[in-house]
Order: sequence, then structure tokens, then C-alpha cells
Amino acid sequence: MQLRIATCRPLPETDPDEELLLAALRDRGIEARMAAWNDPVEPWGEPVPTVIRSTWDYYHDLERFLEWARAAGSVAPLWNPFEVVRWNAHKGYLDELARSGHAVVPTLIFARGSRASLGAIAREHGWTDVVVKPAVSAASFGTRRFLPGDLREGETHLAALLAEGDALVQPYVDSVDDNGERALVWIDGEFTHAVRKTPRFTGQEEQVSPAVPIEADELELGRAVLAPWAAEILYARVDVARDERGRPRVMELELIEPSLFLMQSEPALQRLADGIRRRLR
Repeated sequence: MQLRIATCRPLPETDPDEELLLAALRDRGIEARMAAWNDPVEPWGEPVPTVIRSTWDYYHDLERFLEWARAAGSVAPLWNPFEVVRWNAHKGYLDELARSGHAVVPTLIFARGSRASLGAIAREHGWTDVVVKPAVSAASFGTRRFLPGDLREGETHLAALLAEGDALVQPYVDSVDDNGERALVWIDGEFTHAVRKTPRFTGQEEQVSPAVPIEADELELGRAVLAPWAAEILYARVDVARDERGRPRVMELELIEPSLFLMQSEPALQRLADGIRRRLR
């Protein structure tokens, strides 16, 4: 059985999941190799199934990336599938989740070329400090936090983002400073484990805990937001943080190329490899 694992070149940071997954697949008789989605000599027209993993530069050229995903998925199975990838590539999905009744961190979306006063936004919504990020982003690219005294700088940053594309403004969620942002990992139909992550902004390193239990209310929220896609996807990550009343809210829903923190959970690694083997058969 042959398999391609989609990555990018150059890889912006080390993927700790890569060697673990390759070894687990070898143990199952699967000939898996890394292949960069943006490699012009890679024969993507060949009918070899592909799992998307570390395509961590896709936001620099989303149109080209989506065309690659569409083409790769048209000749062989692609996990996660193209339609899922396309839906998840723009963080406007947060607004869609909120309108569907899910608990999501409050999010304002501004279209490319529009103008917005960060000070007015903060006053209107009672936000003491805010987070500004591109609507198409990965690895916290372009994501910055601005305190009340920094709103003029924040407005400049927001204007720069809007000159290039859509952008989001959100309140900073205080609970990430103590309880942490928690990444809930879902593989092949089940949540397997969670990790606690420290806040990460542009240029910062992410700190990740060992595996932690998933709380019952987090599990309920995670299952609800994944329900429309659960039959189609191989993997997912739901990042949540608790609001001022202690309720979990979705910060990100990662369906394209999330780190799955396989180093923190051997059962999750084995479940992913088994899920791939079953699909290849």
C-alpha cells in the first residue's frame, strides 16, 4: 500500500508528529513518503492517496493550495477531503459556527479593503484588550494582541492586514493565561486526548503540555461542532478556551493541517495509523 503525506518545502518549523507517523505506517506495511504540495516536480497527477499533514505555508497562496487540494483529491482519496479543506481555510467559519448556535469566542470579520476603528470596536463591545489576525492564517501568522494603550498600533496592524485580505478582531480570552487554551484532538471518529497550549502570537514559540483529560463540557462542544463533518474526515482539532463564566468556547476548528500532538499520546498515534490503513484497504 502506497501513501503520500503532504507537507511543504521549506518546512517553517519541525513537525514532531512526522517520524512517529511514518514509523507507525511502516509497521503496518504502508509505504508512506513525505511530498511537498508546492513541489513542481512531484507527480500529483498519479493516483496515490494523500494525507495532509504539515502544509504549513498554504496561507501564503491559498488559491494555489486549494487548486492543489482539488486536483490531488480528484485522482485519489485525499484526507481530509477538498470540500472540508476549502470550508476551513477561511476563519469566517467561526461566524458560521456561531450562527449555528455553537459557543464561539466572539469574532468580528472585516472584508479586505474595509476600514475599522479598533478603539471604537473595543469600546462598543467592552473589550479591554483585543486580538487581531488574518482570516487566512496558520501558526499564528499575523496574529497580535493589543492592550488599551496599544490600540493605535493595533489599528495600523489591522489596516495593513485589510490591505491584503480579510481580517478578524476578537477579545483576548483571559483564561488562556491560567487554564490555558486546550487543543482537543479527534482521530477517526473519536476524541483521543487534549493538550494545554500557551498563547502564541507572531514570532513566538508555542509551549505544549503532556496529554490532559478532556472535560465533559469540552467533549460536548467538540462533538457538536464536528458533527457535520465527522463522516468525512480522518482527523480534527478543536481548540477551546473558557469564557468569563467558565464555559468552553471554540477558538479554532482545525481541519486542514493541525498538529495532532501524537508524541503526547501513543493511543492517538496508533489510532491514526489504523484509520489510514483501513481507508487504504
